[in-house]
Amino acid sequence: MIFETQRLLIRKLTLEDLEPFHQLESNSNVLKYATGEVKNFEENRTELLDLMSRYQLHYNDFWIYAIERKSDKQFVGTLALVKDGIDDEIGYRFLEKCWGNGYGFEVCEGTITYCQKLKFKKLVGYVVDENKASAKILEKLNFKIVKKFISEDLKLPETKYDLKL
Repeated sequence: MIFETQRLLIRKLTLEDLEPFHQLESNSNVLKYATGEVKNFEENRTELLDLMSRYQLHYNDFWIYAIERKSDKQFVGTLALVKDGIDDEIGYRFLEKCWGNGYGFEVCEGTITYCQKLKFKKLVGYVVDENKASAKILEKLNFKIVKKFISEDLKLPETKYDLKL
């Protein structure tokens, strides 16, 4: 376990996560504001194995964790803690069937506490402007707007937020 919240457990990904990980990464609605690219089962298997192998690296700046619901031990999404240049970036994705349950706010709030314990100085988040739910979460958690721009990959208006810890 990396950390937990009231309803969620954040842990390392395992091969047992392959099926729900594939559901997550092959859903165009989930990826609409992220990469925009759905992948097939084999591509997702390869990506999962790569993400798992990173846990063993001495220097790793790309941590992707599983988010598991405590009540039934079900995989509900992923949490990313990624080094973005000098910034530490937070990101998350949830299975579409798990949207609207407050998990985004809960995992972000838990990540802030976790990062404070690790002595991070700040967290950043990038949100495509159309993704009103994620923008609302970051703003509710006191992230401040730093910059507005057009994303290179999706070519959509995007906002960078940061939070001093």
